[in-house]
Amino acid sequence: MLLLPMFVFFLYAFAKIFAALVLIQKMEIASYYAARRWQLESHRNYAYVGHDEGVLAIDIKKRVADYLGYGTPIGKFLDLDGGAPVLTIERTQVWQVVYLRVRTKPVAVSWMYKSKGFDFEITKYVPNRDRPIAFELPGMK
Repeated sequence: MLLLPMFVFFLYAFAKIFAALVLIQKMEIASYYAARRWQLESHRNYAYVGHDEGVLAIDIKKRVADYLGYGTPIGKFLDLDGGAPVLTIERTQVWQVVYLRVRTKPVAVSWMYKSKGFDFEITKYVPNRDRPIAFELPGMK
């Protein structure tokens, strides 16, 4: 009689641990996408910073939020908290640093365990992309 509730509890706990692992994998893929797209589509010229910070960054954030599952049943299963992930892009001289931060809802088993939720953060370092120079074999001209 007591085994069924214990089994259900452990099944629920196992599902939540699996959900955390899935969330971390999805965050790795989403942060790679964001960093790579920022590297290839952003500009080094100061005249285009408005476009990069406005149109490009907003589109990347939207696609990352969609991929992670914000506002969907998957996001509910993953216990995503807030309306969207926090995607921050920091420009430096050599690297462009992309931070992806996701917060989960608190786990609350009222009689046994309470948490404040978890913060997961992934950092990607992307080199500044200079425009490629056409490769020519020596002596072929």
